[in-house]
Amino acid sequence: MVTANVEYGYNSKVEGSVVVSRADAVINWIRTNSMWPMPMGLACCAIELMAVGNARFDISRFGAEVMRFSPRQSDCMIVAGSVTYKMAPQVRRIYDQMPAPKWVIAMGACASSGGMYRSYAHMQGVDRILPVDVYVSGCPPRPEALLDALIKLQAKVKREPAAQTLLKPR
Repeated sequence: MVTANVEYGYNSKVEGSVVVSRADAVINWIRTNSMWPMPMGLACCAIELMAVGNARFDISRFGAEVMRFSPRQSDCMIVAGSVTYKMAPQVRRIYDQMPAPKWVIAMGACASSGGMYRSYAHMQGVDRILPVDVYVSGCPPRPEALLDALIKLQAKVKREPAAQTLLKPR
């Protein structure tokens, strides 16, 4: 039997399995591959948000399949649909209950800019009460657009210094 000389990803001259990396890189890699979304399905965009969990679109490829309905167990809020002024204090309360670091995705035209609603009851964008990290356009946006927003959010998290995100007020 002939054995091939296979080279692995680590240096075999170092004793044991040693991997050297920066703490920021490791922490941000963990954060990007285990985002637990808090779904705020307020209107018709929530149907598209539900479709992302379907096998056809499979949000679990990006480590975000664990939809948490408890704000204390989630780190990414997805606001899907129009936010009314009556609902705004509850949305803000749920955001405030999320542990730091936390991120927000505004899904759809209504969550991003008020959409077609120009009335006294609808808020013209959720960014008036929450710091939004990624906007998803469309009415309603396709599930692929939400997956693209998740990829953009993961790229943003990879660039952040890990120690500063714990101390940063939002």
